[in-house]
This record gives sequence, C-alpha cells and structure tokens, in this order.
Amino acid sequence: MPFTAYSTAHHVLELPDHHPFPRYKYGGVAEALRGEVQVRPAPALPWEALALAHDPNYLARLRTQGLSRQESLRVGLPWSESLLTRALHAAGGTLMASRDALERGLGMNLAGGTHHAYPDRAEGYSLFNDVAVALANLRAEGFGGKALVVDLDAHQGNGTAVFFQNDSYVFTLSLHGERNYPLRKEKSDLDVGLPDGTADQAYLEALEQALSTGFACKPDLVFFNAGVDVLAGDRFGRLSLSLEGLAERDRMVFSRVRQAGIPLVIVMGGGYNRDPKVTVMAHAQTYRLALQAWSKSRV
Repeated sequence: MPFTAYSTAHHVLELPDHHPFPRYKYGGVAEALRGEVQVRPAPALPWEALALAHDPNYLARLRTQGLSRQESLRVGLPWSESLLTRALHAAGGTLMASRDALERGLGMNLAGGTHHAYPDRAEGYSLFNDVAVALANLRAEGFGGKALVVDLDAHQGNGTAVFFQNDSYVFTLSLHGERNYPLRKEKSDLDVGLPDGTADQAYLEALEQALSTGFACKPDLVFFNAGVDVLAGDRFGRLSLSLEGLAERDRMVFSRVRQAGIPLVIVMGGGYNRDPKVTVMAHAQTYRLALQAWSKSRV
C-alpha cells in the first residue's frame, strides 16, 4: 500500500496581488509528487481538537471575530474566511500524517510547519501550531512516548518552543538564522543560530551535532519541519544552501530516524525562493527522498 501525503491545494487562499506568501507551492508540490505518493485532501481539524493545545479564548475570538488589523499585521496575512479554512485543513493534515506515522512509520503533510503560532496568538503566517495540536491529540488518543521536534526552517520555531517549554517529554531543536525573524527568540531545548549566508558545509556540520544532541533524548516520534527557505535565493531565508546541500540535510535526518527505528512526521515549513520552480522542486525533493528511504526500509 503506498504512503499518503495530505494536501491543502484544494483550498485557495485569498490574497492581494503580489503578496509574497507562496500560494503556488501547495498545488505545485502535490502535482510534482502525483504518481509517487497517494495525495489526499487534508481534512479540516475540528475546533475541539484545536482546544487540546490552544487557548480557548483565542479560539473563540478567531471563530467569532477573526483577526484584528493589528493581529493581521503580525501574521503577515489579511484576515479572510479562506485563511481560517486553509489553516484548519493544514492542521488537519498534520494530525492525519501523525497518525499515519504511528501506524506505518512515515506520515507526510504537504502543508503545515506553522511554528510561529503561540498557544494564545497568531504570528508569522501561522494561525495554529499544527505540530503542537497534533501531539496533543495523539496524547489524547493514547500516545505516551517522547517526541523530538527537528525544526530546520530558516526561522526559529518560537511558538513551538513556548508550547513545549515545560514539557519534559518533548525536545525542541531549532536550527535557524540567528539574525532572521523572529528578532526576539524564544528558548527551545536546543537553539542553533547560524550567521547570514551560511552554506552547505557549515550548515551540515552544525546539523550533525544538533541531531546527536536531539536524538540523545531517545524519542519515540519525530516531527520534521522541512522548510526549504534555507536555500540560496530565498526571499526571506538569508542562508545559502544548494539543492544538493538541502538533499544531504534531509538524508541526515532520515538516516537518524531510520537508525533509531521510530516514526517520522514531515511538515512542509517555509520556502519563498525568488524562482517559484525552485521552491516546488526543493519541497518535492524532500518528500521524494523520504519515500525512497522508507521504501528501502520496508524491503
């Protein structure tokens, strides 16, 4: 039975012309992987599932009032029903991928990685923290193990750090641009801040050390925020990896997970390359490498 990847491509986000949010990549990546993985529409997450992680007052305001103008500026996206709908489906895709991972070893969401959302507020293109919500629901369904969040987006997973700051069963690892957004960093269990322009060799050396530290916690489940905004030419990433360097990054993560024999959940994270084709190619490469790695492990 082929693996499944969940997609939000069927939900169009309404945005002004020339807005930098890369709407194109969600459908583009799903199309690029068609025939290699079973692509299914991500279901909407019920509000009660969100309430296992997020502040109920925040959720009530979103349902009844949406975002204020000030909140929309902090998020970087104008409020619309399409924004809320898409966020619900993106979070639903991560929960479905998490269940797949526990059942089959690998789960994939072709969206998600909204790591800037805090328990009680939205920020940085993120309404809901899909990884925090997914883990809260897995626990409600009986998962009692340790989790490792490997966040390799170019930006620190500030919201994720806050969600799990007092949770001894979750280790948060963030490898990111030190001078990049958010300017005020939160405290993950392991933060590795990189200088602007960091390229393949220095990045991969830092990642190797970080993964050794992260996997020392002996996790039972790994969430991988596989942002491709670390690539050279990204509008917001400020790092300088090549496509091959990105591939080696992913292979390193997948190798560690396979050696440990534990399930993996992949969420998309950021990617805003000046060349849209590169963004789609890079994201598709990550999922393709995962499919190859897990297909080999099942032979």
